[in-house]
Amino acid sequence: MADLTHFNEQGRAKMVDVSAKPETTRTATARSSILVNAEIYEAIINQNMKKGDVLAVAQVAGIMASKNTSNIIPMCHPIALLGVNIAFDWEKEQQGYRLGIETEAKTKGSTGVEMEALTAASVTALTVYDMCKALDKGMVIGPTFLVEKTGGVSSSDYRRQVNQTNRD
Repeated sequence: MADLTHFNEQGRAKMVDVSAKPETTRTATARSSILVNAEIYEAIINQNMKKGDVLAVAQVAGIMASKNTSNIIPMCHPIALLGVNIAFDWEKEQQGYRLGIETEAKTKGSTGVEMEALTAASVTALTVYDMCKALDKGMVIGPTFLVEKTGGVSSSDYRRQVNQTNRD
């Protein structure tokens, strides 16, 4: 079992000291999704939502959230993000339309960017929900997961092994 590094000698929470870690280029990719009905799908792709361009607003919200991850996740280090990208894809399903959200975050530092990528994916999906909830509150968010992370010295790169639909 790995050492639990987020606890001090008294067994209380602490922020891990990463000052001895070398700075390396670090990247992370995360995915989330939101399942919407046909009415919402049509409104989004035709940009007919009263609140505006859903994907543009959600993309900006995701980027802003990634930059503020350390403000909402207590033990996350504030890091300087060097790049954040959010891409969308649609998939028709039996229950409706699934908006896939893929986020990529990049930094050069002594700690990773997994939480920033995951936060961006989550907030992007939440923003789509917020902008579309007047049409249907039954939208389903998720799953949300880390796809890949690179960089760092103490831990190896990670690539998620998933089934063919990326929904396990």
